[in-house]
Amino acid sequence: MSDCCETGSGTAVHDATGTVALVGNPNVGKSTLFNAATGARVRVGNWPGTTVGVAEGGWKLGDNEVKLVDLPGTYSLLPASPDEAVTRDALLSGDARPDVVVAVADAANLARSLYLLSQLLETELPVVVALTMTDVAAGRGTDIDPARLAAALGVPVVPVVPRGGRGMAALAEAVAVAMISRAAPAAPHLGDDIDSAVAELAPLLPEGYPARWLALAVLAGEAPAGVTVSSTAGAAADETAGAAPSKAVDAAIVRLDSADPDDDPEIVIAERRYAWAHEVLTAAVTRNRGAVTLTDRVDRVLTSRWLGVPVFLAIMWAVFQLTTTVAEPVQDWLGDFITVTVAGKVGNALAALGAPDPVIGFIRDGLINGVGQLLSFVPLMLIMFVLLALLEDSGYMARAAFVADRLMRTMGLPGRAFLPLIVGFGCNVPAISGTRVLGNSRHRLLTALLIPFTSCNARLVVYVLVAGVFFGSNAGTVVFAMYVTSIVLVVLVGLLLRGTLFRDMAGEPLVLDLPPYRRPSLRVMGTHTWQKMRGFLKTASGIIVATVTAVWLLSSIPAGSGSFGEVPASDSMFGAVSSAVAPVFAPAGFDDWHASAALVSGFVAKEAVVSTVAQSYSMDDPGDGAAPQPLADSLRATFDHASGGHPIPAVLAFLMFLLAYTPCMTTLAVMRQEIGTRWTLFSVALQLSVAWVLAVAVFQIGRVFW
Repeated sequence: MSDCCETGSGTAVHDATGTVALVGNPNVGKSTLFNAATGARVRVGNWPGTTVGVAEGGWKLGDNEVKLVDLPGTYSLLPASPDEAVTRDALLSGDARPDVVVAVADAANLARSLYLLSQLLETELPVVVALTMTDVAAGRGTDIDPARLAAALGVPVVPVVPRGGRGMAALAEAVAVAMISRAAPAAPHLGDDIDSAVAELAPLLPEGYPARWLALAVLAGEAPAGVTVSSTAGAAADETAGAAPSKAVDAAIVRLDSADPDDDPEIVIAERRYAWAHEVLTAAVTRNRGAVTLTDRVDRVLTSRWLGVPVFLAIMWAVFQLTTTVAEPVQDWLGDFITVTVAGKVGNALAALGAPDPVIGFIRDGLINGVGQLLSFVPLMLIMFVLLALLEDSGYMARAAFVADRLMRTMGLPGRAFLPLIVGFGCNVPAISGTRVLGNSRHRLLTALLIPFTSCNARLVVYVLVAGVFFGSNAGTVVFAMYVTSIVLVVLVGLLLRGTLFRDMAGEPLVLDLPPYRRPSLRVMGTHTWQKMRGFLKTASGIIVATVTAVWLLSSIPAGSGSFGEVPASDSMFGAVSSAVAPVFAPAGFDDWHASAALVSGFVAKEAVVSTVAQSYSMDDPGDGAAPQPLADSLRATFDHASGGHPIPAVLAFLMFLLAYTPCMTTLAVMRQEIGTRWTLFSVALQLSVAWVLAVAVFQIGRVFW
């Protein structure tokens, strides 16, 4: 695996004595179990030959450490998406096969987990079952006997509660035993007719895959790419031998048809797997079907047709309002402390040491003001991440996806495509990569074109800055309105594309597990918040320093007369380029070089917008000895002058352009990787066009009322 990023303490997992793979359906607690087992020793990289990210970390089994790999969630080893194909290939082919498979099974939805487990038992690898959600199953009136379940499956079964650490020691012990014994379990019996068909095909199959699994895949018409059935070596010299493979497959299919003449082999095999799962459930599970859980009662309200959307919008409004209200005083204090107190003292110290004016200007007006303005938003981002982690850990975010999906599908958009769109509201980069969960290439393409219109966290910083200056106590409502506008844009652009370039594309339903409501864990929330905060700061810091340096250099180079570092920013190369771009935004009410400069740097990364705004104003009049004008006053003066006395519609137009135009260069790089250069260029043109038209419309209509 090639690393793309790294978190945690960085314990070398390459020194591990073996490899264990975590496999399971989506939303069965697999990632939570992975985090509980590895702690902070996590690495994330792309699976060889793919762009699919896979996490791995070190897991202590007694005195030894193994490499634990968290494979993408899947419902079957007959993949329907590139992510699921990675899981299949990791388990079934090549030299990277794990030594032990930990099958994570959801006790509350055991039948579905058993379907995948029936295929895992055919991989010829040792298997240990980690049974999660047992408390949820008990709350639903389902009682599972782990001992009887283990006897029915023929593999160890260990109940675990990863969030609290219960059962993790027993699971580690079971895996250690399996690692030593390397005993492969018996495959499920799916019927004598299937066994006979598999026996006929096995001699004709290529090596490299488990024979039984591959034979069943061939019968179902789902063999891996490049796998063909060949004739036997002895028959190869016969001129009619080429017909032997197809005759063998046909004979096996006829054998299955004789038992189920109305269904094709794929359906027959699937039905036999579910029949086997039913036998296992009968042996190990007892149910009280009359149980109604708290989750069921709450979901009647939160996922209802009429109340689901209003409740979702109310919760999101509360999140943004609470974030801006609580963070504002801390943010103001931190911003003043860094940009006034720290910048002033550092500037005085450098002057006392005899540093040249350009160096003082770069450090004080560039680095400290630019980076400091971003750091002042740390409290806001921290509160936002905590609240979102609270919603996610409680189980509500899955309901939000369900409610929003219903709204999207009523407008003709693919239902399942809303999953990566939700990720886009955090960051567009993993959201674009997340389109790989969609099996249909047209769905992946359309979703990738829509994701840049989802409002990522980096835009949030700019929303809060501008809304706080111009809308005061209503800033939270304005920020909330930007996210609602983002959803509306996704819908409208999706309908536009669906009605033109994607007319022939059929929709598909959303397949989504709704986890039970839980009491949020402070440890889990803290981990998620820290990972997001650390990722934001790590990404933003590098971008900001690079952008600040570039802006300072361009602002120090005179566009006409003058010397380096001794010209107002408006007369520098940076000001000249920004001024040349500014007239494009005249119809939108912000024909000013400060605003256009911020948007130009935002094309690189939205995190750079705030630092560029602060930097451009701080360097307007270098060397005049006057105290710099507060940033808020500078912004008000800029928009009031550029809009001809209509600052509010101009500010709203600026925010709309910021929302709709190209997210960042990293997003474009990932888009090019996923959908190609031609579609990426089309996406950029679409985003810029929509952003400009929307900004102009908002200003021209808004100036009538303000």
